[in-house]
Amino acid sequence: MSDHDNRVIETALPSTEYWPPNWHYAADRPVATGEYRQRAEDFQVEEQFDFAPEGQGEHWWLWLEKRGLTTPDLARLLARAVDIPVRDVGYSGLKDRNAVTRQWFSLALPGREPPADWDAGLAERGVTCLEAVRHPRKLKRGVHRANRFHLRISGEAAVSSATRERWDRLVSGGVPNYFGPQRFGPEGRNLHRARQLLARGWRKRQDPQGLLLSTARSYLFNTVLSARVADGTWCVPQPGDVLNLEGTASRFASATIDDALLARAEAGDLHPTGPLWGCGRLESDAATAERETAIATGFAELSDGLVQAGVRHDRRPLRLRLKDADWDLQGDSVWLSFTLPRGAFATSVLRELFRHSTLM
Repeated sequence: MSDHDNRVIETALPSTEYWPPNWHYAADRPVATGEYRQRAEDFQVEEQFDFAPEGQGEHWWLWLEKRGLTTPDLARLLARAVDIPVRDVGYSGLKDRNAVTRQWFSLALPGREPPADWDAGLAERGVTCLEAVRHPRKLKRGVHRANRFHLRISGEAAVSSATRERWDRLVSGGVPNYFGPQRFGPEGRNLHRARQLLARGWRKRQDPQGLLLSTARSYLFNTVLSARVADGTWCVPQPGDVLNLEGTASRFASATIDDALLARAEAGDLHPTGPLWGCGRLESDAATAERETAIATGFAELSDGLVQAGVRHDRRPLRLRLKDADWDLQGDSVWLSFTLPRGAFATSVLRELFRHSTLM
């Protein structure tokens, strides 16, 4: 590893006094400042699925629009509304509180209809039911295909030609697939908590949803990605890389890289991946595995703690492609529309466009 990469490793892990980390940008750090999510309507998200409810079955599926509530908050409200345990409420993805979001929920109601007044009071909590239909199965986590975003930005960045140029480059070349600031909490507090818990030995009762495990894995992944962004290989396959086929969960290791693979990567058909750290053997090989291991062992409190917790190694693409992207200038603000695969962060797109205190 180069001296530059070592500097990334040494300075990236924040203490309670140092945040945010110095993760690299695809281009130079943006100069223009901007605002986003000044109100819920400025940040709109809609889940996209590859299937539709069948119209019959034991589970009642609701297509809901919400604002001012997290997804778990709404799940608890729905459970109370129809008098079922919250474990019998299903949803696919977690959506932000300060946004307008549309997503499916499922409620287990075998052999009965919901109470006539089940939705009483939901409107005043910022919830609207757009559709209700039956389906045979509970909605499981992580089954939606993608999220469609419609975001308003304002300020200097919205009217800057440099921002539009950056946007065009991201649309054509992709975006570093960083985990966004939501994963780490304000001033990196979730990461600080994860370090403390892993140092003591992870216990499920102290992290029942696995949030702190995900925070630690996300930090290690972002640090690997930052090192690859720094040397320009985040979107260019290297010998030993594990490559992901665009739009699928399929991936394969390649000990050698030929012109055909490089051409497919340039066209956006496949992407290098980085590690979601845990126990088991790395899928990457040779120099790639050596580099990933060096970064992870530089943060032994995280990497060793994840192994001891029994989390299994996985992989994540280093690059995001924006689908159906649109830039709509309206006066002194811009509406951005784009689709991202499940698990990707719109805030990682925004950080490449403009400066804001919440965008690392």
